[in-house]
Amino acid sequence: MAVHKAGRMAGRVAVAVAAAALIGVAASACGPDENGDSGGNGSNGGGGDKPSASASAAAGTGLADVPASVKGGVITVGDPKAKHTVKVYEDPRCPFCKKFEDGGAQALVKPVADGKVKVEYTIASFLDKSLGGSGSVNAANALRASVEAGKFPQFHAVVFAHQPAEETDDAYTPAFLLKIAGKVDGLRGGAFDKAVKGGTYKKWVGEAMDTFSGDGVQGTPTVVIDGKKADGNALYEQPAFAEQLKAAGIS
Repeated sequence: MAVHKAGRMAGRVAVAVAAAALIGVAASACGPDENGDSGGNGSNGGGGDKPSASASAAAGTGLADVPASVKGGVITVGDPKAKHTVKVYEDPRCPFCKKFEDGGAQALVKPVADGKVKVEYTIASFLDKSLGGSGSVNAANALRASVEAGKFPQFHAVVFAHQPAEETDDAYTPAFLLKIAGKVDGLRGGAFDKAVKGGTYKKWVGEAMDTFSGDGVQGTPTVVIDGKKADGNALYEQPAFAEQLKAAGIS
């Protein structure tokens, strides 16, 4: 059974690479490569429509009072004047991004809440092209809408906490996104619901992908701490990523 699964995974990678070549762009992928950098494919044990005990959900609560703003294709969480900047490149359908949110990203909660760090999120949507469907675009659109509602950190956490078990599952429909948005107090409302159902921010989703490509990023998660790319092997465990932050003078 493992052999058949490996064959299917290899086939998905080959299809994604071939499709990218046809449209003249570099293939983007989800997961760590042999060097610990982003660039493979994988699956997770996400909760889909079931409530999740994901650590990322708790992190959203810890950042509930932290401001979020938008400039170009980037969503910034934290004090814009913070001394340190951490750039995070994610695709909502990428299971290794969920692993980062449940693991290393937990080390960011306190320094962001304390005003020492700002996190600049670039929300990519390349997995829709690689795997089919529109889940990444739908989720990115909804995440952008949550900024206007003042609930981005909480909703960002909920989106990853309810990621489907397989990245091939096109689960982030508008209806599903609205359902899990109900888990964030004060998020649901006329403006937010309309934006999620109608794709109000799909133009911005394209702008975010332009930022992703323009920054030369080809895999998720990719994390850059004060201009230096973080060790991919350290992204998935809180203590290991905390050491990366400490080395950059962040604690």
